[in-house]
Amino acid sequence: MTHQEIREKFKNFMEARGHAWISSTSVVPENDPSILFITAGMQPLVPYIMGEKHPQGIRLSNIQKCIRTQDIEEVGDKTHDTFFEMVGYWSLGDYFKKEAIQQSFDFLTKELNLDPNRIYITCFEGDENAPKDEESSKLWQEVGISEDKIYFLGADSNWWSPGETGPCGPDSEIFYDMKGGLGKLTHDEFLEADERQDIVEIGNNVFMSYEKKDGKVIGELPSKNVDMGGGFERLVMAAQEKTDIFATDLFKGMVDVITSTSGADRDSREVRIIADHIRTSVILISDGVHPSNKDQGYILRRLLRRAIRIAEKIGYSDFRPLVEEVSKTYGDIYENTRNVNLIYSVIEAEEEKFRKTLSKGIKEFEKKTNEGKLSGTDAFLLFSTYGFPIEVTQELAEERDISIDMQGYSLEFEKHQEQSRKGAEQKFKGGLAGHGDMETKLHTATHLLHAALHEVLGEHATQRGSNITSERLRFDFNHESKMTDEEKAAVEEWVNDKISRDLTIVLEEMSPEEAREAGATGLFGDKYGDRVTVYSIGDVSKEMCGGPHVEKTGDLGKFRIKKEEASSAGVRRIKAILE
Repeated sequence: MTHQEIREKFKNFMEARGHAWISSTSVVPENDPSILFITAGMQPLVPYIMGEKHPQGIRLSNIQKCIRTQDIEEVGDKTHDTFFEMVGYWSLGDYFKKEAIQQSFDFLTKELNLDPNRIYITCFEGDENAPKDEESSKLWQEVGISEDKIYFLGADSNWWSPGETGPCGPDSEIFYDMKGGLGKLTHDEFLEADERQDIVEIGNNVFMSYEKKDGKVIGELPSKNVDMGGGFERLVMAAQEKTDIFATDLFKGMVDVITSTSGADRDSREVRIIADHIRTSVILISDGVHPSNKDQGYILRRLLRRAIRIAEKIGYSDFRPLVEEVSKTYGDIYENTRNVNLIYSVIEAEEEKFRKTLSKGIKEFEKKTNEGKLSGTDAFLLFSTYGFPIEVTQELAEERDISIDMQGYSLEFEKHQEQSRKGAEQKFKGGLAGHGDMETKLHTATHLLHAALHEVLGEHATQRGSNITSERLRFDFNHESKMTDEEKAAVEEWVNDKISRDLTIVLEEMSPEEAREAGATGLFGDKYGDRVTVYSIGDVSKEMCGGPHVEKTGDLGKFRIKKEEASSAGVRRIKAILE
């Protein structure tokens, strides 16, 4: 069963059960300033989980692109990757535990033909926030899971929360015996098998019935919701009877290319890291990220430079065939991965930049090492002068049994890179920071700005990202050169003219095909779901967008550009306000 077949099975299975299919968003969040990347399928749906009406109904499903940077150090084992896809379905105040558990079981055993005797379940053991989830355990037994394969675990494992504030609740995780033959396990044996990755989590039903505020559960939600999420790569691994994700058809082409050229063992950690990091880099670049020293760009740079260093180590040198393999795998799913030339040019430029200093940096590392130690100052020097992300330096140190003064490095990094550190660790500087009146006005203004840039600079000036706070908007767009004062003035004049005309903003729901035929633009080239929302501003702007917007442009005030600057190679940035 190929990964394409598994995708289709999931989509058809959910649609047959009344779930609207929604498109995957970009991995770069548009409407959540608290994170660098989309890390779970439910993140774009938080407003709807909290009660806002979704235009496609109360039963939803999709496969969402995600990136988790906290798993970078785990890459190389059987199951961890930085880019992954999450299959998901949601019930927004509709069905609850009974239907969700039956649905999960049926998809796994009837559609993917997984052996029910190899399935294990965990449920919430209860604490001061909520009681023991006996109900889920009984429901799993009713569908066919024996009681001795159901385990109760604490909140660290079986309570889902988005952070300090938001919907939360107990969850019930689904594990699968990837080798077969484990049979009944005691509680401790189950945990040990999980640690060895002999059994692997493949799905999780979150039963969101509680609300958290400032770190405390404050009560139940007005309606109970279900959020099911499953790692697509792991589902493919189980369905294809593989013992690691890198043996599936999602990675096999890349692994074959690396091993045939370098001679490295296909199960080696180095081969897996290169395959994972290049795959993730392709997704990031196709979603508009370019290497830089801050925010998402720093993560991309970190991944690429780590892949380059490891490739050098095993004697692999050409990343283009890997980009082509990723494009083959995902081109029919995410259209923006088809542009191999553009994606590879970004990787190639970063590679050229890093290779110029790679050997010098390694020599400097060896020169600065003193009695098995590297000072924090010297570790930062490798970053600032030779472009070594700290993770590369740490790997070099680990290979040579050298310790690094990480506290000293952190002090140096904070002193010299305070702004970048805040951007990477505290929030993603992109998207809509809130849903207040001013944020809504500025969001509408970005649509006018986008249209104005097309008018003044040309159709190539398409959106690459945005960030909106209550004070200002920030808008990134494709353009090679600095805008002239005349061009900036022309953009301001164009936007303010449309504001003065008090144009009406109209929301329509239609199919993606109808939206394209109507001339609507979208931020990224991914495939959309069956229905999309389109906002039209008079006859001057028409974009696929999730909102929110004002009703008339006359509500906006006066638009003024505060700053125009470079964001990354070939990308410019405008910061603007409404007065």
